[in-house]
Amino acid sequence: MTFATPGESEAGPARAIVEWCRRAAALIPFSDRLVLLSPPLLLAKFALYAMSAHKREALADDPDARSPELVDLLIDLFRILGRYYFRLEVRGVDNVPAEGPALLVGNHNGAMLPADGFFAALAIRDRFGPQRAMHALAHDFLFFDPLLRRYAVQMGALRAGHEGARHVFARNGLVLVYPGSDLETFRPWRDRGKVLLGGRKGFLRLAIRAGVPIVPVVSAGTHEQLVILSRGDRLARALHMHRWARTDVCPIVLSVPWGITTGFAPYLPLPAQTTLSFGAPIAWPSLGPLDAESPAVLDRAYAQVEATMQSMLDEMTKGRRPFLGQRTARA
Repeated sequence: MTFATPGESEAGPARAIVEWCRRAAALIPFSDRLVLLSPPLLLAKFALYAMSAHKREALADDPDARSPELVDLLIDLFRILGRYYFRLEVRGVDNVPAEGPALLVGNHNGAMLPADGFFAALAIRDRFGPQRAMHALAHDFLFFDPLLRRYAVQMGALRAGHEGARHVFARNGLVLVYPGSDLETFRPWRDRGKVLLGGRKGFLRLAIRAGVPIVPVVSAGTHEQLVILSRGDRLARALHMHRWARTDVCPIVLSVPWGITTGFAPYLPLPAQTTLSFGAPIAWPSLGPLDAESPAVLDRAYAQVEATMQSMLDEMTKGRRPFLGQRTARA
């Protein structure tokens, strides 16, 4: 699947970028852009979050706060980036149910830049239209700062947890979750071909209780946007980071333009060819809500989902060259 931006075929990508910047300037105030495009200010906000008491607000769980205009703006940006910068290829988007609730479960990549999530939203939007909205579960950090929370909520993000997801399911919507979270998105470069869900099974409890299918969505290439040297597990334990930053890692990365730095700093992604694949839905129609409390049931379901996703990633990375993609075109 390829992606064309309106007006792009007539005037080319430069005109599309100029038009996108004009729309962004009209929709996002200049004072907000100064903050959102400043890595030092964003890093400072993360530091403030880490030192806070992590107060939560109900607004973060409101699916109706989504702004179609802001969503369209960001999707169009990633359409341009996907076509000209990341050379995006999308496979299997027809596996996403055309109607009814579903839980999309992805492998997490790219550290602080969730490009794979935006690409999933792009593929679903272009296949099913704006009425098939997708909401992503996100880290509490995005909902701590008032400015970041406002934009996260308008993009359709929900605080990581089951309550917001159930609200979306009740509306027959789609929810995207990355169970591997920090453990997976900060896995070292050598493990970029591995699916690491981290033994976390909350997403399975959510799906089984709600009786919704799981759609695996796996990406390759997004973990080549930077080079993660170390996940920093031991350093994170020594600094007790789980207690004050809700993370189990303290990563060290090589990225543009900073060089060697912390993985929590925003960065300029390398133009690695990216492939996104949606797998066939996984469902357990014989299970009921009470089965979500069975460790044996959860272990079997977890093994099935992780193995399916790993098989998909193995297929996508067969013959892949870092940054360049597969050696031969897919038939």
